[in-house]
This record gives sequence, structure tokens and C-alpha cells, in this order.
Amino acid sequence: MGKFSAWLAVLMVIAVAVTAVEASKSKLKACDRGWECSGSIYCCNETISEYFVVYQFENLFSKRNAPVAHAVGFWDYHSFIIAASVYEPLGFGTAGDRQTKMKEVAGFLGHVGSKTSCGYGVAIGGPLAWGLCYNHEMSPSQDYCDPNYLYPCTEGVQYYGRGALPVYWNYNYGLIGEALKVDLLNHPEYLEQNATLAFQAAIWRWMTPMKKKQPSAHDVFVGNWKPTKNDTLSKRLPGFGLTMNILYGDLICGQGYIDPMNNIISHYQYFLDLMGIGRQFSGDNLDCAEQVVFNPSLSENGLKL
Repeated sequence: MGKFSAWLAVLMVIAVAVTAVEASKSKLKACDRGWECSGSIYCCNETISEYFVVYQFENLFSKRNAPVAHAVGFWDYHSFIIAASVYEPLGFGTAGDRQTKMKEVAGFLGHVGSKTSCGYGVAIGGPLAWGLCYNHEMSPSQDYCDPNYLYPCTEGVQYYGRGALPVYWNYNYGLIGEALKVDLLNHPEYLEQNATLAFQAAIWRWMTPMKKKQPSAHDVFVGNWKPTKNDTLSKRLPGFGLTMNILYGDLICGQGYIDPMNNIISHYQYFLDLMGIGRQFSGDNLDCAEQVVFNPSLSENGLKL
């Protein structure tokens, strides 16, 4: 009985120790960093505004308020940070070590810069300095209304490209508006009237997979996604290239080394340089030239994705 009592005492000490460790872990599961990030383990890390500050944003988008730009005074650092604060508790710009976090912000803004640029080869400051020149499509070729019973078009409304990662088509406005709890289906113009909302819609797209069992662009950047055998055979491997596959499909990917793809990569690497990381840390699998896309442009019911 003496030995049994001794063992029982040892087990009780171990149980107490384990309980203490678990309690300690539970205390680390959520941190509060004020208005920018709270209630999440990711908030225990640096917030975006602690490592990415105003002057860096200004450097990345140095020509956005030039007289010839088309959205002068619209985009600013504050709007980006307010929008990001919604997703920082979910890991946007707060997951991983400092380099991983900075690379994700550079990657996201690289896409934004490329998609909203009015830069060209001989532009003052170079073609990569003109991101956030637009907040909407300037000369829409159509109204982007597609028959859709979930998100039917509103009469008289046009669903041309708007925002930081431009949104097109009624069903995309409906889906994103539903996620953000904003009536974008009836009022798509909100994305060209409110810079915070425009950034928020873009970050939602960055953080959200298009389909189940597919990664988001965020998942790829922070290492949350591992390729299956089919992914590997399809040349879909972790890296910046896969973010283009996720966001644009065959509009950009699987077409060789086309200029639109190269332009997005150039923005990413340029931003890495300006943020002090350096393009030498761009990572593997930068392009999607030979990737099989996750989601072809036309789905089974004919809707453009």
C-alpha cells in the first residue's frame, strides 16, 4: 500500500502540473492589442501597424495622388489599417514570424497595386509606382449582369470593376456584400465611395477560399496549405504563383509567361524591396505560367468565376 500511495501522490503531482500547463496555454489563446486586434491568438503577435507604417504605404503607392491619377485623395493608409483590423484576428498580416507577416502584406498589396495601376513603361517614377491610381473601371465594356437566381441584377445597376481587387459581376457583388453585411448587390457603387470598404472586400477575397478543400491566398502565404498529389501533378505548389491561381484562375494562369502575370510578380518583388525585405526572399514558385487552374472561367452552369 505504501508503494501505491507513493505512486498515487506522484500521479497527482503530474496531474496538477499538466492542469497548470493547460491553464497557462489557455491564457495564451487570446490577446488584446486594442482596437486593431483582440480576442485571438494572432493578436499576441505584432499588429500590421507596428511593422508597416505610413511612410512605407506612401512609398509603395507614391503616385496615387498625382494630378493625372483617377482616384486622387481616395486611398490612404488609415483606410487600409481599419479594413485590415477586421481580419488581423484571423491571421491576416499577424500569422508567423515578422518576415512571413511582412511578405503577406507585400503580397496582398502587390496584387492591389497591379490591379489598380495606371503606370506604363515611361511613367514618372516607373510603372510600379502607380498602384491605387483607380478605384473603378474607367470604360466598362459591359454592365456585367449575368442571370443568377441567388444574386439577381438590380435594374439599372452596373456591376463593372470596383475596389482594391476589382469586383466584377452581380453574383460576386452579392456574395461579397453578404459576407460583409453590406448591400453591394443593390449598391455596388459603395466600393468606389468608401476606401475602407474597398480594402475590406479585397482582404475578404484574399482570406476566403473559392470552394471547399481549396486554399485561400492567405493559407498559401502562411503555410496552412499542403498540396495533394493531384495538386503536385497540376504544378500547384506553395508560393506566390498560387495566389494568382486562386484569385484569377485562367485569366492569368496556365497561359505561359504572359505580361499580366509578370506585372503582378513585379509589383510583389518591388514592394518586398521597398518594405526592406528584399526580392531575394520572394520564395519558390513565383509564377503560375504552367499551373492547372483550380477553377476554370466557366463553371458547369456557365457562370464566370
